[in-house]
Amino acid sequence: MSADSEFAFELRVCQWAERAWPPGSGRERPVIVARQLGTERRRWDTIVLECDPEGLRSRANFGAEALDSDLLHVVRHAPAEWTWYRDCLPDPGYPWQYVREAVHRAGDRGIVETRKRANRIELRRKWPYPEWVDRIVAIENKPDLDASAADALADQLQRDVALSLSDEAWVATDPTTEGGRPTRALLEDIPVEAGILTVDGAGVGDVIWRPRTLPVEDPGTIIEERPDGGAHDASAARFDYADPEWKADKRREIAERAYERGWRAYADTMRPDCRHFRLRGAEWGVEPYCDAKECVPTAAECRGGCPSFSPEPPVWRTKAWPIEGGPGKGIKRLLDRQRRRHRPGL
Repeated sequence: MSADSEFAFELRVCQWAERAWPPGSGRERPVIVARQLGTERRRWDTIVLECDPEGLRSRANFGAEALDSDLLHVVRHAPAEWTWYRDCLPDPGYPWQYVREAVHRAGDRGIVETRKRANRIELRRKWPYPEWVDRIVAIENKPDLDASAADALADQLQRDVALSLSDEAWVATDPTTEGGRPTRALLEDIPVEAGILTVDGAGVGDVIWRPRTLPVEDPGTIIEERPDGGAHDASAARFDYADPEWKADKRREIAERAYERGWRAYADTMRPDCRHFRLRGAEWGVEPYCDAKECVPTAAECRGGCPSFSPEPPVWRTKAWPIEGGPGKGIKRLLDRQRRRHRPGL
């Protein structure tokens, strides 16, 4: 399966998750869906955040942009009354000058109040930072799950299960056999803790195997290196432990990036200002489409260096086009409105 069809499948899974998660039951909590997020060691194709309704609305007080780790350190511990920042914020484990910079950034964004007294920077919270995410679900998208892909995927999922950074780990694939179910031979090596689902061309999901809930509040295991299992491989496995506090911080950071980006941010790394770029209606939703290549392009293909790239004529951006900035800007605004629709309170 080509790279562009893998990207199209990823968008299809995101649209399905936004519409139908959790599978097979009624929705009790709002969800936010994002793509291509994770840590330095691991990036997941699709992430589903199951959110606390009141917490999600309270999160909107801090704006649409993500809060990085430094800003989270400030807003989560900002006091109700004016206090010198070094008296109220926990020791970050790195120089305080960087904390001071984060306090200034938070003040500039209007998410805390700051003032200077006797050459000291004091801060006061405007709103308590909510614990707005109940569960994080990670989905690995493998539309063409052949034997080699299943083997590589098994190793990735074993590492995900050992670390247990997400509450659930899933594999999403295209229906590969008559009747719409992957063959047992392709799935036998996938960890039993991981769920398996298929999403067809119409965007309809079907659960093949339900996952186990992972112990996110317990210490996790980071598998750094493992033997390849060959007859002459006598090397030892190398691993490290992830404490629950580290995992909780990483989960907040992932959730913050998901809140800002969502899954429709693909237009930010493409060229919607090309005359060949458009949004096309599909059976499952809306997808980007290139009229020149007659396919759903990836970000690597849809760029300024593309031989078929043709910028919008200036007249499209002025008198002859009713959308300010031209159709490319209009596409970005449309996707942003759809993204914000799932973030109440913004």
